[in-house]
Amino acid sequence: MAERSTAAVDVADNSGEQPLTAKADQSTADGVAKNPERDTDSDEAVGSGGTDDSRQQVSPPELHSGHKLARRYRLEECVTRLDGFSSWRAVDEKLRRAVGVHILPAKHARARSVLAAARSSALLGDPRFVQVLDAVEEDDLVYVVHEWLPDATELTALLALGPLEPHDAYQMVSQVASAMAAAHREGLAHLRVNPNAVLRTSSGQWRIRGLAVNAALRGISSDTPQRTDTEAIGALLYAALTQRWPYESDAYGLSGLPKGVGLIAPDQVRAGVHRGLSELAMRALANDGATASRHEAACTTPEELVKAIGEMPRIRPPESAFTAPPEYQRTTYQQGTYGRPAPHPGVTQPITTPPPPLQSRTGKALKWAVSALLIAALGLGSWQLADALMGQSGKSDDTNKSQQTNDGDKSPKKPAPIKPIAVQGARDFDPFSEDHSEKPADVGKAYDNSPSTYWQTDFYRSPEFGNLKPGVGIILDLGKVQQVGKATVTFLGETSVELRTAGADAGSEPTLFDAYTKVASGSGTTVVLKPGKPVNTRYLLVWLTKLPSDGAGQWRGRVADVKVTS
Repeated sequence: MAERSTAAVDVADNSGEQPLTAKADQSTADGVAKNPERDTDSDEAVGSGGTDDSRQQVSPPELHSGHKLARRYRLEECVTRLDGFSSWRAVDEKLRRAVGVHILPAKHARARSVLAAARSSALLGDPRFVQVLDAVEEDDLVYVVHEWLPDATELTALLALGPLEPHDAYQMVSQVASAMAAAHREGLAHLRVNPNAVLRTSSGQWRIRGLAVNAALRGISSDTPQRTDTEAIGALLYAALTQRWPYESDAYGLSGLPKGVGLIAPDQVRAGVHRGLSELAMRALANDGATASRHEAACTTPEELVKAIGEMPRIRPPESAFTAPPEYQRTTYQQGTYGRPAPHPGVTQPITTPPPPLQSRTGKALKWAVSALLIAALGLGSWQLADALMGQSGKSDDTNKSQQTNDGDKSPKKPAPIKPIAVQGARDFDPFSEDHSEKPADVGKAYDNSPSTYWQTDFYRSPEFGNLKPGVGIILDLGKVQQVGKATVTFLGETSVELRTAGADAGSEPTLFDAYTKVASGSGTTVVLKPGKPVNTRYLLVWLTKLPSDGAGQWRGRVADVKVTS
C-alpha cells in the first residue's frame, strides 16, 4: 500500500481514526467533514500557550507496509509523516487487534522525552484516556504503541455537523475536565487538548488521546500547564456551544471570532445557548477578554473547573421525540342544548324553554296505578324475604359477633413477603473497550438457575483488568420497573462487584456507564448486594471491579448465578 505524505497533518492528533488525505475539509464516506490540515494552526490560534522547540531536520525512518516491529506489530498504513516522525495504523499480531504506532529515529532530539512521556502516561492507567500500550527503543528506532479506536469520532467531525446539544456539551466538558484533573494530580499535563484530541465512542463516552505524548512529539512545554489545559477545555466547550473557535484565527474547520472584537460570550454569539454553560466556558477561558466580561472568578486549574461544573444544576438529556396528541378543546354546553356549544366560551346563550306536553287525565291515572302496583309488589317481596331469614337469625348473630371480635382485634400489618424477580433478559456491558463486547453469547448462563454454567469475561494480566478499564459487567432487564430489595451473585473465585441501578424513569436501557448509580458493593464467591433501602428500577448493572486468578497466571471473572428479590 502506498505511503501517504501529508506534511501539514497533525499526526498524534489523528491517531486512532481512519486515514486522512491531504485535501482539506474532505467529506468521509458517511458525510462527516474532516480537516487534516490542522497542524498549520499556530499555538495562538489553538490557545495552548505552549512553546515549540526548533524544527529538527531528521528524516523519518524508511518503513513500509508489512514491516514488523518487535516481531509483533505489523505496520498496515502510514497515516502521516511530520517533523521527523511518522504515525501508522498497525496490527498487534499477538493479541489480534488494531493499534496505532508513532515512530521516530532514536537520534531524534525529542526521542528521550517522547519515551518518558509515553511511559508516564501508561502508568496512569485511566480509561478516560487513550491508553499507551508499549514504549520501546529498538534497532535505532523509538516507537510508541497506543490504542486504536475505530468506532470513535473526533470532536472536530462532530462540530462539522453543528453545535452540540446542551446535554452532550455538558457531558463532554464534565468528562474531559474530570479526566484532566486526575492527570494533573499525578503530575501529567496534555498541553494540546483540542477538538482533534477529544473522541466520543459509540457508547457515548468521551476519551482523550495523546496525554503528554502529543506535546513531547512537538517539543511543547508550558510554565503554567494547569492553566493551559483548563483554557483549552474552555475552548472546547465554547466551540461545542457555538461552532466557532474562540480566537481570531480559524482552526479545526471552525471559523474564528471577528477580528478586533475580543472574546464574546457564547450566548451572545448564537441564540439558544445554555446560559450556565456559556458562563462556564468564559470562566475556563482565563484571559483578559474573558475576565473583563464576567463577574464569576476564573477557573485556572482543571480541579477548579470540575468544582464549578459540580455547582451547576445538572442538565438532563432531551426527551425522546414523539407526536403530541391534539390539544383538548374545552366546549361549554348549556342546559337544554346538549351537543350545541355556546357561541363564545364563558358566554351564556339565552334559551327559550318549550312548553311541557299536555297529558290527559286517563294517562295520569294509568301512571299512578302502575306505580301503586309496583310498590305493593316490592313490599310483599320484602316481608317474604324477611320471614325466610328469621330462621337463620341465630347463625347470623353468631357470625356477626365473630366478625366484630376479629375486626376489633386489629394487629399491625406484616411486611410484604420477599418474592423472587425474574430476569427477562440481559446483555454484556463493556463500555471502555474498543469493541464494547465481552462474551455476549454466554450471558444467558448467568441467570439460567444452573450454577454449573456461567458467563465469563476475557482474560486479563492483572486483577484490575490489566489497567485497561475500570470493570465490565452484565445489564439485567427485569421487564418493568420493580422494587428491588437485593441481588445475590454467585461467582467462581473471589470477585469484587458493585450493584448499580438505572433511574426508574429510564424509558429504555441506558448505554452510558454514568447513567447507572452505585447502590451496593461487596466481594467474595457468593455476594449479597443489598441497597440501603429498596430501589425502584427496571435495569440492574452487575459491575465486576476486581477479578480472581484462573490459576494459569491470568485473571478472569465468572458469574455462575444471579438472583434478584423484592
